[in-house]
Amino acid sequence: MENFLYPTIGGLLIGLSASILLLFNGKIAGISSIFWNSFHRPNRFDSLLFILGLPIGSMLAYSWLGIATPRLPDDNMFLVLLSGLLVGFGVKLGSGCTSGHGVCGIGRFSVRSIVATTTFITSGIITVYLTALL
Repeated sequence: MENFLYPTIGGLLIGLSASILLLFNGKIAGISSIFWNSFHRPNRFDSLLFILGLPIGSMLAYSWLGIATPRLPDDNMFLVLLSGLLVGFGVKLGSGCTSGHGVCGIGRFSVRSIVATTTFITSGIITVYLTALL
């Protein structure tokens, strides 16, 4: 039941958070844009709070629900760092991240977001397949 319940609650909370941000601030909950704004627009205190809430909320959920905390893979840190750089490059190239396109863009029926999210998912599937071969 936990395999269904926790992701469902998490998805509902993400949707609720994105809706509240859009309703009250008129902003789309694209994490990459919010992250960028928190550093490049110092008067954006709400952006900073949103970014801080991500790890803090995760830590609280793990501690309250008693779920084991995920660990970084320590077998190949080069691949972890390379992956992070490629994700950053993809975010810039795709004009947004999976949260902006997948959660908010598809909900607004944005064709660009549907194409971007399909590309993200397809790339992820191919990456998992190729890394399983290595």
